[in-house]
Amino acid sequence: MTGELSPIDKAKFAAAKRSVEFIEDGMKVGLGTGSTAAWMVRCLGERVRNERLRIKGVPTSARTAVLARDVGISVISLDEAKWLDVTIDGADEFDGAFNLIKGGGGAHLQEKIVATASDRMIVITDASKEVETLGAFPLPIEVIPFGWQTSKALVEELLISMDVMGRETTLRMNGDVPFISDEGNHIIDLHLNRIGNARQLSMALNQIPGVVENGLFIDICDTVVIGYGDGRVETRDINEGTVQNDRLDFVEADNLFTDLSD
Repeated sequence: MTGELSPIDKAKFAAAKRSVEFIEDGMKVGLGTGSTAAWMVRCLGERVRNERLRIKGVPTSARTAVLARDVGISVISLDEAKWLDVTIDGADEFDGAFNLIKGGGGAHLQEKIVATASDRMIVITDASKEVETLGAFPLPIEVIPFGWQTSKALVEELLISMDVMGRETTLRMNGDVPFISDEGNHIIDLHLNRIGNARQLSMALNQIPGVVENGLFIDICDTVVIGYGDGRVETRDINEGTVQNDRLDFVEADNLFTDLSD
């Protein structure tokens, strides 16, 4: 099956496969949202079935919860778990300091809550997501529906004083209607091109009335696992200052992901 995957999907699969090796019996695990995280959930489900791994998964979206249950992972809420050993999730961008932009799938609010309630956050990605400076990927902010246009105007006013290259803002749509998050909120995407001071911007955005959370993850990620289309995997740990290189041997008969779509 993996022989039919595109190079980018092979890279996601490789990173996901490597990341679940960090999971140990008895752990409580945050399960991310998005196409790369979906590979991870499937790989983790394989370990649960084949190794009788006993874990509890805390999903970061309704769609991740459905997938986790489908592959045999026991799902609990964050309130039940209280604290997690590790969260594994994808990212839309990451820089050299492991700062991230997340929220391309509209789940960054729950993703940030779960990640910050974990001893460790592991990000799984492909090499294309690494950037020198954050901002090429639109930065999402989640806003409550009441007065969202006022919140949007206040954000645009704030951006004038921020170190960013662009200031276009757009309401995320789902066809002809606004996209609605799992929490019932809207998403506004900020097309900034370059973010000069991500920490300052994150703090300022969250002071605006109506803004629930933004997609900047600052000082949250501990480990980045980067997959490549040829099966190579690079694991960087910011706390240990280490870089480890491995190679995954693709198994052509593997049919774990035949029904997985982005």
